[in-house]
Amino acid sequence: MIRVLIADDEPMIRAGVRAVLATDPDIEVVAEAVDGHDAVELVRRHRPAVAVLDIRMPGINGIEAAAEIHHTVPATSVIMLTTFGEDDYILQALGGGAAGFLIKSGEPEELITGIRAVADGAAYLSPKVIAHLAATGVGTLAGRRSAARHRVAALTAREREVLAFVGSGLSNGQIARRLHVVEGTVKAHVSSILASLGVDNRAAAAVVAHEAGIIPPQPSEP
Repeated sequence: MIRVLIADDEPMIRAGVRAVLATDPDIEVVAEAVDGHDAVELVRRHRPAVAVLDIRMPGINGIEAAAEIHHTVPATSVIMLTTFGEDDYILQALGGGAAGFLIKSGEPEELITGIRAVADGAAYLSPKVIAHLAATGVGTLAGRRSAARHRVAALTAREREVLAFVGSGLSNGQIARRLHVVEGTVKAHVSSILASLGVDNRAAAAVVAHEAGIIPPQPSEP
């Protein structure tokens, strides 16, 4: 069972998220919060596998709450709910340890997919988030792509392969099955990749992978 906390100051958003998650028998909503302070306290109390946080909330915002959760309850993965026009917040959240980003207006199935992915230790970035960042993010698109490719070029061939799968939203276990290696080997590769790219988490590495254009087609999971 994947235990989830929902944090949003809008009752209709919380109700909508709760209704979507209720369609999956393997997901249980264990708590709801209306601001960042409540979210952090409830995560400490309930220790959910995933916390779904709105970026803009009263008290402390979702970015600050995500960073506090990442620091004090690292076993809880954080997904940020965002709307278009919050690009700077998304980039800040990447540095704060968020593992996933979803658009509030996205498809309901994507919410469940994202929660399952980050609960399994993967990073999940909505394709709409990636496309929007690519079109309107900091710096020129060509400049960011060039910088990302330069960073990726410093990796070994195997690390680039692993990074591509990280960018596709696969967990260490799923990557290990793709490459026919043990999971510990993938974990070591991911640690080396994060250090080489100078990023703190898988979500930030996934953004680099997308900007570098190395994401492969995604075969179905056996």
